[in-house]
Formats: sequence, C-alpha cells, structure tokens
Amino acid sequence: MMMMPIYERLAELWFIRRVRPFSAQEQADFEHCLAVNASHISRLSGLYNLSLLASMTEDKDWQHEICREIEKIEGKEIPE
Repeated sequence: MMMMPIYERLAELWFIRRVRPFSAQEQADFEHCLAVNASHISRLSGLYNLSLLASMTEDKDWQHEICREIEKIEGKEIPE
C-alpha cells in the first residue's frame, strides 16, 4: 500500500489549518487521512509482533513470509 498521497494530503491540511479553519470537505479529508494512517500503522504493528513471535519460536519460514508482507505493505517489495 502506497501511503505517500495520504501523507502529502496530511501535510497540505496541516499548512491550511495554520492559516484558517478547515472547510467541511477539508475536515472530512483530514479525518479520512488519519483513519487510513491509523489502520496502516495498526496492520504493520501486528505484522511486526507476529515477526517477533516467529523469531522467538524459531520459525524461519513463517518469519520470512511475514517480512515479505511487511515489505509489500511498506512499498519495499523485492522482486523474486
């Protein structure tokens, strides 16, 4: 999942809010961006926790599978 458009919009909204109050659409965009970001971070955190569990149980195959999923989500997917 590519998060850059979300981060760009959040930055834009941050600058707007420094100058004036949000319009209704800008407020909705802001809340949407925050929700998408929270969901993204929650999913990544869960995968990092699973990776730690795989490491602790010495399940290398499972850990590699989780790491591939993390890389995919972070946009760092390495072609096989």
